[in-house]
Amino acid sequence: MPDTTADRSRQRVPIEPQSVDAPLSRAAVFLVVTVGDSPEAVGTVKDVLGDLSGLVKTVGFRDLNAHLSCNVAVGAALWPRLTDVAPPRELHAFREIAGPVHTAVSTPGDLLFHIRAERGDFTFEFERLLLSALGDSVTVVDEVSGFRYFDSRDLLGFVDGTANPTGSEMDDASIVGDEDPVHAGGSYVVVQKYLHDLDAWNAIGVPDQEAVIGRTKIDNVELDDVTEGRKAHKTLATITGEDGVEHDILRDNMPFGRPGQAEFGTYFIGYSRALWVIERMLERMFVGDPVGSYDRILDFSTAATGTTFFAPTRGFLEALAD
Repeated sequence: MPDTTADRSRQRVPIEPQSVDAPLSRAAVFLVVTVGDSPEAVGTVKDVLGDLSGLVKTVGFRDLNAHLSCNVAVGAALWPRLTDVAPPRELHAFREIAGPVHTAVSTPGDLLFHIRAERGDFTFEFERLLLSALGDSVTVVDEVSGFRYFDSRDLLGFVDGTANPTGSEMDDASIVGDEDPVHAGGSYVVVQKYLHDLDAWNAIGVPDQEAVIGRTKIDNVELDDVTEGRKAHKTLATITGEDGVEHDILRDNMPFGRPGQAEFGTYFIGYSRALWVIERMLERMFVGDPVGSYDRILDFSTAATGTTFFAPTRGFLEALAD
């Protein structure tokens, strides 16, 4: 297969900021911050965001094979403080979803930095310099270092991300188009940090685990949808619109953990052309379809955070500094 223009560019320079389609990486940092109330804090943030590509080059040029990239996304509360441009049509704070048993909580966050690389030292160095530049203008409210686990598995032992769109379908699923021309080229982003009870999960056995997920554990083969009883996670996470068309999102989930602290989790991050697609997916998971028949994976995985953002284009960021 011939190289695309983007592929050739990435062999010469680090990946440009706001590249939603950047390759899946071996390491990632998910950094969520709030911005201080003062005009000075907002001014510092504008300057840093406007020169994000310069910081990516500063770190990423040391080893182009590390494929360093960074996407930044803006929360609804911060948007009017950064710019006079009207916010994206669907952007709003994460709405808590209270199901019959489990809740998708809503947690604070003005900015999300999604930092990816093939080497953990590159994500570390970029985050270090980024926070140094931001200084006391921001407060870190969540920081997760993720890693690729074997053949792209989560800590529950299943391959994660198989249903991701590929090729031209990635942009169709994740990038805003003519429906919102002011923000075309951007993407809605939802993040949640899930914490797993691995002891309880491993106690139910592989056949029951496969029924919960909807795939075989060893070879990742998709199982048929059930006609009776509780739907599998893969079924509840599949969204079909009223027109009968299936709507995908682009996931870049990463496992994380600290065995010494008995902390094991998955950081969910979903990029979408339309925010309602992710929101409907979460409603099906937490409320159930039918109501009450929630996603059984939630009996073992607890959502500790939930925040919504919009990732604007690189040009939009650069204009902030002006």
